[in-house]
Amino acid sequence: MLKARQYIGKYRIEKRLALGGFAAVYRAFDTIEGIRVALKVPHDEHITEDALRTFRNEARLAAKLDHPNVLPIKDASIIDDRFVIASPLGVATLLDRWQKRMTMQKRMDLVQQMLAGVAHAHERKIIHCDIKPENFILFPENRLRLADFGIARIARRTVHGSGSGTVGYMSPDQAMGRPSLRSDVFSLGLLIYRLMTGHLPEWPFEWPLEGHARLKRSTSGDFIVFLQKSIELNPRRRYANAAEMLAEFELIQANALKPGRAKATVRKARNTTRRRRVTPARRRRQRAA
Repeated sequence: MLKARQYIGKYRIEKRLALGGFAAVYRAFDTIEGIRVALKVPHDEHITEDALRTFRNEARLAAKLDHPNVLPIKDASIIDDRFVIASPLGVATLLDRWQKRMTMQKRMDLVQQMLAGVAHAHERKIIHCDIKPENFILFPENRLRLADFGIARIARRTVHGSGSGTVGYMSPDQAMGRPSLRSDVFSLGLLIYRLMTGHLPEWPFEWPLEGHARLKRSTSGDFIVFLQKSIELNPRRRYANAAEMLAEFELIQANALKPGRAKATVRKARNTTRRRRVTPARRRRQRAA
């Protein structure tokens, strides 16, 4: 592990942001450009030719993508015998964000951005293979960007995978070593369901899923059908890719929330904010009462 104040090339490590089985992500200061960045660095035990090939592949895949909802790479190079990928530093992950209060309208906006980022990759025949909340990074003004193409695959007519991915968001077909664009669709469906209900669907994915009552209260029937098609166990019954999924979502987006639901969630959030804002004058009045 790299330590705070340690240098790796022009980067000064400030803190570790995340730790995975293959690599760690750090917040670092670029002493040349004078900005903070996120550095992804593989663990020492994984510095092998295969590992370096994986990271080179990630850099090359990301270099092909140019979209507001995809995390760009600032630099990918070997520094002090380590393969380092530098990217813009976000505010938080999607996992961090949805643990705080959020209106349903804002959740719908995040859904649109998720779909747009993955659709851009799918249009270039790139399968992400690891769709999960930790791989969506939030930036100022609620901008969401898809990160980490480390185990992505270039889609061919036949794609032979290894079952790589994150348990919980992985499609059954991907778990059996047959990842495809439809596998990412399944993972997106699970992620969106959890974002909207707070519950992550589990095997055997039979409807009504846990949290369905909440989903039904707040969203339209068309939106629920949209999610059902995304989480179909049979890949052939799902959307063919995220671009098709995005096109369907945009058709129903305007009416995806039930009438009054968006306004109600905004009003509730504002009332909560007002309750939290206790000025000194108000505090004195409360004590006097």
